[in-house]
Amino acid sequence: MAKKKYKVLDLFCGCGGISEGYALAGFDIAGGIDFNEYATITFQHNFKKAKVHNIDITTFPDSQIEEEYGDVDVIVGGPPCQGFSSANRWQKEMEDPRNKLFFEYIRFVQKIHPKVIMIENVRGLLTRDNGYAIERIKEILGAEEYNITYQVLDASEYGVPQNRKRAIIVGVRKDYKDIKFDFSKIEKQEKTTVEDAIGELYCFEQSPDGVKQISTPADTPLRKFLRTKDNSILDQDIVYPAQKVQDRIKHVPQGGNWQNVPAELWPTNRQNRHSSAYKRLDPRTQSCTIDTGNAHSNYFHPLFHRIPTIRESARLQSFPDSFEFQGQSAEILR
Repeated sequence: MAKKKYKVLDLFCGCGGISEGYALAGFDIAGGIDFNEYATITFQHNFKKAKVHNIDITTFPDSQIEEEYGDVDVIVGGPPCQGFSSANRWQKEMEDPRNKLFFEYIRFVQKIHPKVIMIENVRGLLTRDNGYAIERIKEILGAEEYNITYQVLDASEYGVPQNRKRAIIVGVRKDYKDIKFDFSKIEKQEKTTVEDAIGELYCFEQSPDGVKQISTPADTPLRKFLRTKDNSILDQDIVYPAQKVQDRIKHVPQGGNWQNVPAELWPTNRQNRHSSAYKRLDPRTQSCTIDTGNAHSNYFHPLFHRIPTIRESARLQSFPDSFEFQGQSAEILR
């Protein structure tokens, strides 16, 4: 008899980064909901059997939750929770627009009663307001009959070539008395680097746009994991920024940032730029945290005077090359 595959619903799913991890672990991705059109197009493309909705989640009908996702085993998501504060009384917490999506997450949990829930959030959630925020979230989720545990995890300690620290909250339904989620049992992996992730793509710098193919064998565990069966590479189209940006970044060494740019190349004399501005990746270590689309030029290629391509950014987040982006990919990669 085939082993049961547990079904996952991904709320605020983006293009499907969390779901891809669950799929690789053997789960069945049953659905995804997000407000970003191109994100949901990409999600649907990669999880073809999933029921995907491009919609404002607050307008999703209760009856449709049970009809489409009533048999889901796991609900995952990353709703913002900035409104949980000791200065915000309970009623105000529900009315605070910063908590709106969190309570939408709760609405789905109340309707489906999945076996397991998981929330990803910024690590500051666990210490905000002397821990008040996480205690309130535990209380709310616990009222839904879940045993809650949480911890900050750094993706770089699990084989991802990126420093990414996030608070992970896991809840197991209390009637599953024999199941206790233990973060300490998650096996750590040897650290990987920017070079390991994207070094084998350097050779395509002068190649025309379109599908490319790596001709050399995958020589590290990470590269073997990332590669497709035929070694094809999509989304490696090279785009260089405006000349003034190239003139600045060429002064920045690997691991350096805006402070390495000569003062005369800036339109104003500012000394308060964020340390991540004009940061060039160091190929010998892990990437900085990748943000959506790198719209503010917060990280640059370790060798070339440009920001990473879609595929390079995807690899730095450990998306396998088989994961294909659709539409305005730069707007949805996260």
